Amino acid sequence: MRTTVNTVAATADVSPESVIGEGSTVWHLAQIRESARLGSNCVIGRGAYIGPGAVLGDNCKVQNYALVYEPAVLADGVFIGPAAVLTNDVFPRAVTPDGGLKTEDDWDKVGVTIGQGAAVGARAVCIAPVTIGSWATVAAGAVVTRDVPDFALMAGVPARRIGWVGRAGHPLKREGPWWVCPQTGNRYEEREATLGEL
Repeated sequence: MRTTVNTVAATADVSPESVIGEGSTVWHLAQIRESARLGSNCVIGRGAYIGPGAVLGDNCKVQNYALVYEPAVLADGVFIGPAAVLTNDVFPRAVTPDGGLKTEDDWDKVGVTIGQGAAVGARAVCIAPVTIGSWATVAAGAVVTRDVPDFALMAGVPARRIGWVGRAGHPLKREGPWWVCPQTGNRYEEREATLGEL
């Protein structure tokens, strides 16, 4: 078995306490914090941030200047678009009620969980705690404030479902009782506001 070497730009800030999977690439000015774990063949773009303890599966792409705050969990094949943000604080404040600077002990981090193959578009914001289902697509600029079902196409502020997408990412077309991917021909069935593959 051949081992694939990681590519890490000299200007990237990668904690020695992080784990970077085989074949992954970390570009210029990206920061990977302590205890973060990246699977194999991940691509972390210029200026992107992966927070302490964040977990990425295999074949994930985090584009330029995206912010993945801990304790985010991304399954295999997740795409995070340029300048997208995965938040981690429900009630953000810099200071405590008495005016003192907040520390790690003054807040409880909550995370964004993203299922296999899902995509979050450029400048979208996912407000934790929220789960984005497998193969869902969040449109550029959307603000996700509630859980997203598998295969959902989400857009707007706040984001709402405007359709369904297949594994190829293309919007599905209604054909009789089925939803059909124009790219692959795969069929899907809708039941009670959820979509399943046939």
